[in-house]
Amino acid sequence: MSAPRRALVLDDLAASRRWLRAALEQAYPGIIVLEADCLAAAESMLVPPPDLALIDLGLPDGSGVQMIEKLSASGATLCVVATIFDDDAHLFPALRAGAQGYVLKDMPPAELVDMLRGIADGQPPLSSSIARRLLRHFGPTLVSAAAPDVEAEKLTQREKSVLQLIGKGLTVVQAASALDLSRHTCAGYVKDIYRKLRVSSRAEAALAATRMGLVGREAR
Repeated sequence: MSAPRRALVLDDLAASRRWLRAALEQAYPGIIVLEADCLAAAESMLVPPPDLALIDLGLPDGSGVQMIEKLSASGATLCVVATIFDDDAHLFPALRAGAQGYVLKDMPPAELVDMLRGIADGQPPLSSSIARRLLRHFGPTLVSAAAPDVEAEKLTQREKSVLQLIGKGLTVVQAASALDLSRHTCAGYVKDIYRKLRVSSRAEAALAATRMGLVGREAR
């Protein structure tokens, strides 16, 4: 997607809303940020639908999953969970409802900003611990069914190096620093990797890295 111009922050805690707003405004200067502390308040802010929604799961009048389902049905809003919950009971219902990202509130602000910027480059944000959880859940089946040699042939050596770091949970900025690249150059490599491997998320990229032998079992 292009850089979001209008975002919704749905969280019942004022401190969390301020933190998420600050990250959005740093990632996308000039973005319009709407804030809601419950599902009912958010309902009045959906016309026109926001480009991006950061949604907490535990709300006073229901679950954030309900808002994710509603926004995902229209296809106009990219929904990202922002929560303290990192367990399967919260993660998988949110993903099934249509969430395209899942970040934890304990991450450093700079890392969150970097992940939000990645949205414009087609990289839905995903905390590294969540990526590892998805990898543990789906990895054994997908790894055994894969054709790693075919996938590996699609990538250049530099792209493999970038994929290896992304597969280990590094952000684009962290991978760029490790490889002595600019953020924009590294983001370009990531976009090419996603295109060549036909993946659309950090979790899928991590699975591909594992299939290709770039990330070992100990990294999962």
